[in-house]
Amino acid sequence: MTRRRPRDDEFTMPSLRLDGQVALVTGASRGLGLGVALALAHAGADIALAARSAADLTEATGLVQDAGRKAVALATDVTDLDSVDAMVRSATEHFGRLDVLVNAAGLNIRQPALTYTEADWDSVMSVNLKGAFFACQRAAETMRDSGGGKIVNLGSLSSEVVLPNIALYAMSKGGLRQMTRAFAVEWAPYNIQVNAIAPGRFWTAMTDAVFSDPELYDSAVSVIPQGRPGTPRDLAGAAVLLSSEASDYITGQTIVVDGGWLVNAGASA
Repeated sequence: MTRRRPRDDEFTMPSLRLDGQVALVTGASRGLGLGVALALAHAGADIALAARSAADLTEATGLVQDAGRKAVALATDVTDLDSVDAMVRSATEHFGRLDVLVNAAGLNIRQPALTYTEADWDSVMSVNLKGAFFACQRAAETMRDSGGGKIVNLGSLSSEVVLPNIALYAMSKGGLRQMTRAFAVEWAPYNIQVNAIAPGRFWTAMTDAVFSDPELYDSAVSVIPQGRPGTPRDLAGAAVLLSSEASDYITGQTIVVDGGWLVNAGASA
């Protein structure tokens, strides 16, 4: 480690390109996971795409290849540790390296907190927290042995602003945020940066019922200063930044991507 103050003219611009890098993205068959995978592909990374069914990844694989990058589809159940082990191992063996992990797989069960069952708890926590934890653990083992890497967890603004009927989801994403911070501290000596992205209200297949209804749309966007829901493309900048060398001194952070909702006093509608 240098103990000399750098000269003012000792400056080289870090790259946002990911050429020669390999990224593994869970939940990559649609929505925000697919959007992040494509952003990393357009930045130059080859992509291992993971989802429950390899067949669900056919279109995603083609889109990555259309961007001029290599792609492999990995059928993965993130709630099963053997499947997570196989996912990380297969991605690493297929491409010969693993530089970036993005945990985008997620599950939400919308209902009043008084009605949740033990099975509901297990389902949400297994996907959103347990699956992400062990994917991080397995990927970090590989990254530690190869000199470092980047981990990006897809959180949610619900770790800051909680609305009714998403208690389990909010709890799991709050845990994910703290997990990100814990791993960032513990794995810094291995040159592994661990960060998170917290999307606000985004229009995906999961939220189509809300944003396809004019009345619900107006209510949902009324708290967003930019006046519209986010789209998967809106995560591209944060995802590429946190996956590239431009974020080598950023770790343990959560970047909020919400069109200004949080700074609008977290107003709800």
